[in-house]
Amino acid sequence: MAKATRQAFGEALVRLGAVHPEIVVLDADLSKSTKSEIFAKKFPTRFYEMGIAEANMIGTAAGLSFTGKLPFVCSFGCFLTGRYDTIRLSVAYSAANVRLIGTHAGVGIGDDGHSQMGLEDISLMRALPTMGVFQPMDAHETELIMDYLVKEWKGPAYLRLTRQNLPDLYPQGQIFKPGKLMQIKNPTSGRSPQVLCIATGASVAEAVIASDRLMEKGIPMAVWNAHCLKPFDEEGVLGICGQSPLIITVEDHTVIGGLGTCVAEALAKTCNHPRLVRLGIQDIFGESGDPLELYDQFGISSGAIAERVATELKKEKMNYL
Repeated sequence: MAKATRQAFGEALVRLGAVHPEIVVLDADLSKSTKSEIFAKKFPTRFYEMGIAEANMIGTAAGLSFTGKLPFVCSFGCFLTGRYDTIRLSVAYSAANVRLIGTHAGVGIGDDGHSQMGLEDISLMRALPTMGVFQPMDAHETELIMDYLVKEWKGPAYLRLTRQNLPDLYPQGQIFKPGKLMQIKNPTSGRSPQVLCIATGASVAEAVIASDRLMEKGIPMAVWNAHCLKPFDEEGVLGICGQSPLIITVEDHTVIGGLGTCVAEALAKTCNHPRLVRLGIQDIFGESGDPLELYDQFGISSGAIAERVATELKKEKMNYL
């Protein structure tokens, strides 16, 4: 059933909190929106309402981590990463075992507008040494990443979550491989597709629908999911980049420093690679509007992706004439 990844996070937090007493949760007056309120109701003595004081919340979480606690620090992604200097010094530089939870990511939040849209958060967090950066494509992958962040990951981590519901896409029976690309759709039955699409977060669902639309036109496009933006699976990218003449990346985030940059950095390490087209927010601010209309406007809806792929393939054909 379709569910927002923020909701899946809140539910996973309670499940893990029941067996990991070291987990504590801090929120900045947004627990209803971030879904940390689910944990607060179950474990009120391990929940800290810090008010609209994100910098203080982050510093407190760092201190708690050094006493053996595992703090989950929750707010909208733009508000949390807006306290970058505190994250940089108190969490990243100190290698504090803190989980930063940024909800309401991307233009997908809709009417709330740019002031509340996390559009630069991945770029900021990727730039920090010691910081891991994760973004699930659906509820089940959120649960798997949460398990990994509690049971295995050491040091700081940033988890990026959606306001909107996302369809269930995680392949049934698929073993979770932390940090590795995962193929979600291959319409070619083992043959090389014309296009490789690598997407992350809410954009994976749009890419899957775009793949179906393109297949109706005889254009096979394989879709891969990148749930981890740092450490990024460069080896995985280089392993598949020889399959197609064109790679498309799709993200509900600025194209500067996000998934598209991750893939470009990987491709730069090899001499022969496909052309790369990065779809996302193109160095402009977001705005208020209906989420679906915003996805169309910024070129990351399924229809916009399919149209752009067809256009780019025509360019490829012209280049070879």
